[in-house]
Amino acid sequence: MTAAEMKRAEQALIDSGISVEELMRRAGQGAAQMIWRVAADMQTVVLCGPGNNGGDGYVIAQWLLEKGVDVRVAAPLEPETEAARHARSLWQGKTVSLHDAQPAAQFVDCLFGTGLTRAVGEEWFADFTRLFAGAKRRVAIDLPSGVESDHGTLLNDVPAFDTTIALGACKPSLYLEPARSKMGDLVGIDIGISADSNLEILPKPRISGPTSLDHKYSRGLVAVVAGAMPGAAQLTAMAAQKAGAGYVKILAPSGFSSPHPSIVVETVQDMADLQQKLSDKRISAIIVGPGLGRDGRAKELLTIALAAAAPLVIDADALTVAGPQFTDLVKGRSAETIATPHGGEFASLTGRAPEHKIDDSRQLAQQSGCSILLKGSDTVIAGPDGKALISAQDCPWLSTAGTGDILAGIIASRLATGLSAYKAACEGQWLHSRAGQLAGAAFTPEMLVDQIPASLQECL
Repeated sequence: MTAAEMKRAEQALIDSGISVEELMRRAGQGAAQMIWRVAADMQTVVLCGPGNNGGDGYVIAQWLLEKGVDVRVAAPLEPETEAARHARSLWQGKTVSLHDAQPAAQFVDCLFGTGLTRAVGEEWFADFTRLFAGAKRRVAIDLPSGVESDHGTLLNDVPAFDTTIALGACKPSLYLEPARSKMGDLVGIDIGISADSNLEILPKPRISGPTSLDHKYSRGLVAVVAGAMPGAAQLTAMAAQKAGAGYVKILAPSGFSSPHPSIVVETVQDMADLQQKLSDKRISAIIVGPGLGRDGRAKELLTIALAAAAPLVIDADALTVAGPQFTDLVKGRSAETIATPHGGEFASLTGRAPEHKIDDSRQLAQQSGCSILLKGSDTVIAGPDGKALISAQDCPWLSTAGTGDILAGIIASRLATGLSAYKAACEGQWLHSRAGQLAGAAFTPEMLVDQIPASLQECL
């Protein structure tokens, strides 16, 4: 949940008769139990700010004290909220000023949490950093201090924690870079929050395999529109086949070779010929972009692909060719459409690099009427209806040439089964990330393709 959504959800609990003090007790004691399970006997300093996050810290400290932990509180100011003052009144241990506090083996950060919009002051952050550096284990409560909660923005030069304990609900910055790399292990504490959100974490898909009644066309015919560079289109076709498409064909200029005997290459004589081939009603999904080129011919190929009736994946060069006209080009399509830009391609479409990935992806999806998969280590998928999703899977080895072409092929294969563009993107993203994890270290694109069936098998 965003900071605003979290505030509304907490207020709903309060309106139902649950006090702020009770919510603080649930949050603090839940976090304390998690800390104690991992490091029961570790000397601990809890840094408590003046707000409710600091109040959580006093609850944590008191619970640990009652368990026999050597714990003390460091506080720059007295509590400023009624609930935090109540928590402070129940604290029976020692409190020292932030400036006078000495490091302990375990550092628990309750200085600021959800809702922070400006940098922590230099003096406070200097002492924060000193205590952090002197610890062997560092735990952030809700969010590390210096992290803005909604967009992954670092307001200070935040160090990397060992563990972050989210209270009530996960916040977007737990999964968005550059904040994501500062979180360490993520743990959630339930405090009774129950509310819908238009933002989700990418789930493992549940995929149905073919039945005895299926054939190659019912499983999906994927057509790859090839251009100037054959290698990218070949990778895309191989990925679509490995992800379960029943039939994959490449529509290409003369001299184009197939990457596998089972993948058909149909030579395109001219633009009229391509238009006719793409009018085949058996085609379940089209991919345009990988290896397309960026010249006048590439623009013609994109125009014809956009005019086709089948669902469409727009990737790579096609996005650069579309440029600022992207929204006008795609918003009239009646078939399911998804675009898969990385940050640079997103800038080509909108005129600026994505600053707030969730908000920017949602805006482009709503303006264009198609789903957007904004690639990166913190991939965001957004639909025209405002739904959005963050991929929490992590595989840094995917940062290599060719893997984006493979992602496009996997998505097209899922799109060809009749899924919505948004759901096909979600399933394709999960399969792609999992295949990267299975491929191990320093894999080639071909090695990644070979792991797609194993990734798919886990979802059946």
